[in-house]
Amino acid sequence: MNNGEERRLNGGAEEDDDDEDEENGGGLEAWERAYADERSWESLQEDESGLLRPIDNTALQHAQYRRRLRTATTTARIQKGLIRYLFIVIDLSRGAAEMDFRPSRMAVVAKQVGAFIREFFDQNPLSQVGLVTIKDGVSHCLTDLGGSPESHVKALMGKLECSGDSSLQNALDLVHGYLNQIPSYGVREVLILYSSLSTCDPGDIMETIQQCKKSKIRCSVIGLTAEIFICKHLCQETGGSYSVALDESHLKELILEHAPPPPAIAEFAIANLIKMGFPQRAAEGSVAICSCHKEAKVGGGYTCPRCKARVCELPTECRICGLTLISSPHLARSYHHLFPIVPFDEVSLSLLNDPHVKLPKACFGCQQSLLNAGNKPNLRVACSNCKQHFCLDCDIYIHESLHNCPGCESARHSKQETPTEG
Repeated sequence: MNNGEERRLNGGAEEDDDDEDEENGGGLEAWERAYADERSWESLQEDESGLLRPIDNTALQHAQYRRRLRTATTTARIQKGLIRYLFIVIDLSRGAAEMDFRPSRMAVVAKQVGAFIREFFDQNPLSQVGLVTIKDGVSHCLTDLGGSPESHVKALMGKLECSGDSSLQNALDLVHGYLNQIPSYGVREVLILYSSLSTCDPGDIMETIQQCKKSKIRCSVIGLTAEIFICKHLCQETGGSYSVALDESHLKELILEHAPPPPAIAEFAIANLIKMGFPQRAAEGSVAICSCHKEAKVGGGYTCPRCKARVCELPTECRICGLTLISSPHLARSYHHLFPIVPFDEVSLSLLNDPHVKLPKACFGCQQSLLNAGNKPNLRVACSNCKQHFCLDCDIYIHESLHNCPGCESARHSKQETPTEG
């Protein structure tokens, strides 16, 4: 009897171990689970000779960037709203704790939102962003509309907790109350990162959607699960975009599509005069009470030209007189959205492999060689105006940061410096 009981106990222990193995790795061995987690085979591709080599991530990132650039840039001149007021709504319900995005949906969304906020202010220096979270069926305003990217990112990273259900209606009601007070020259936008498959609303969400449509609030949704009808209906009614992320890289690409300013709504595309102030930077040794944080600070900051109040950073609105405070570089950096650079043309492989065509051997921007190890032409792009060739890194830098073609600018300066006979 004792031997039988021991066998039964040992058998039960072995079954428990098997259950634990199935839960941890689906019945895989330890070495198999390591490869399954790393998925190292996905980083290889077959070349022309049939050999395996690592995937060229630079070329893939460049292809994704150019695809995003084509969707954002059009040949026609379109009036765009340069002063944007954007609320980012983040779903922190129990659906955000799912681990189909590694390590979790919440961690991946927080990482991408932090990168998006910095990119957003880099491309839209006159705009403001606010953060709203949804959990336990209630929406919370994490940060008010402001122009400080670091304060938004810090507030978001300190509140990463998932619980309860998601309520899309409560989030829209909260955001509508803030954006409805924005002046008509400001573009009102909402970007919702939704992790749930349902919404638990206290009332009729269709009425809330119509209120957002009436207030000219453009709502866009990026889902991390399957497509949801109410999210798609919200985007269709308000003129936004709805998409579902497949993985982390696709999520990053979808979020960055919202960084360039959208076309202005026809009813609001009327020329308005906006009062703005260009404050002077305070002396380093001066002491004044900051109107932003309600405390005395030594040195730094800016002085409002109307009421002489002290603010910490630009752009912002004066808390005392309500004047919009910016600096001249902010105004200049917004100019390139009105006259964007036309995307460069990719040089075809047939032209690269043609021995009778002489192509530049170095990039016109960085002067690095455009030839690979076997002295064969590498991937490159060319400006349609000046016909100069650039490498992939310079292509991204010119369109994202420089906003001027070095070849066109050098040709323009050479014409100006050419002496005329007279």
